[in-house]
Amino acid sequence: LIIVRDDKEIETAKQGDTIEIVTAATVFYAESGGQAGDAGKIESKNGIITVTDTVKDPAGLFIHKGEVKKGEVKKGDSVALKVNVQKRQETASNHTATHILHSALRKIIGDHVKQAGSLVTEARLRFDFTHFSSISNKDIQAIENEVNLRIRENHPVKTEEMNMDDAVKAGATALFEEKYGDVVRVVSQGTFSRELCGGTHTKQSGDIGLFRILSEGGIASGVRRIEAVTGKAALDTLHKDQYLIDSTANLLKGAKEDIVTKVEALLTDKKNLEKELESLKAKMASKSIENMDDDVRAVNGVKVISKRVEIENPSQLRDLADKFKTKIGSGVILLGAESNGKALLISIVTQDLTKEFKAGDIVKTAAKIVGGGGGGRPDMAQAGGTKPENLDKALESVFKTMS
Repeated sequence: LIIVRDDKEIETAKQGDTIEIVTAATVFYAESGGQAGDAGKIESKNGIITVTDTVKDPAGLFIHKGEVKKGEVKKGDSVALKVNVQKRQETASNHTATHILHSALRKIIGDHVKQAGSLVTEARLRFDFTHFSSISNKDIQAIENEVNLRIRENHPVKTEEMNMDDAVKAGATALFEEKYGDVVRVVSQGTFSRELCGGTHTKQSGDIGLFRILSEGGIASGVRRIEAVTGKAALDTLHKDQYLIDSTANLLKGAKEDIVTKVEALLTDKKNLEKELESLKAKMASKSIENMDDDVRAVNGVKVISKRVEIENPSQLRDLADKFKTKIGSGVILLGAESNGKALLISIVTQDLTKEFKAGDIVKTAAKIVGGGGGGRPDMAQAGGTKPENLDKALESVFKTMS
């Protein structure tokens, strides 16, 4: 037993120490070929190490990464290695499914598909492949169905070592960027999948249980990625989807089969209501301008309009202010509105009054009250704030500013 901590070989490691362990032999699989390394335990007479990952260094040494959970371990200790069987099995399930997925892609999408990378863990699988365009939902479903068909057929997963040339002649798929020795390990399933691979696999394709694609998309020019799950993880996604469907159907007070129709109807109603609301607000704004005389107050002989208005979007505030300006002829205008939880203000001073009153001064004073700031030209200025609850008080400030 060799113990390493912080890149230095040590004699003893105690509880709580994060270490790396090298043993004379190991049953742990080291991260390789896109498959995550094994986890588990290493036990000595006086200590227990929890192994979280296993990797291989450039020299080919298997390095077990982990933490001393109990007692202590010493250099040279005899140890028992125990792989986390569940993690190993779940990872193997995802790896075998990756091979089936590769063959399914070539069958459904085309022989031009080639593996461009992969990641296999106990939680999920990720498969990158060459393809020139997005994949339709119909083809995604066909790929998923093909993989599950091969799982149900329960093919034996066979591994054998053979000469590299013989493996290629037998139709084994090799990764272009990988370097292989003269003797290679070939993993086969039926007649549909034969790949060079050193990873762990299920004994039968049926051991995978179930396969579900979670996502598909482009990650680079000419390269796509599929993420998927198998076994219990795949079943869990089905249960989650079923819960969402049932919950949505209950909210819509209808059958599951009617969800799409009901949601489409709701979206149509929403769109129509939004149009009606926009039309109503426009009418209210027009009426507000028509009844402008009711809102005019005089300050030292100058007509002043300070008013809270309803708007659909921020740009409407400027449009309303321009209409009030046209109608008032000569005077000072301060309009306020609430939009998306924010206070909006605009001040307009007609040209004949800009020497006496500045729109920027008026709007800055009001903006402070709503917790914001702003500015602009002498004849027009805008501001915003984070305290729309103070909007009415801010609109009243114009009378004090002009006094």
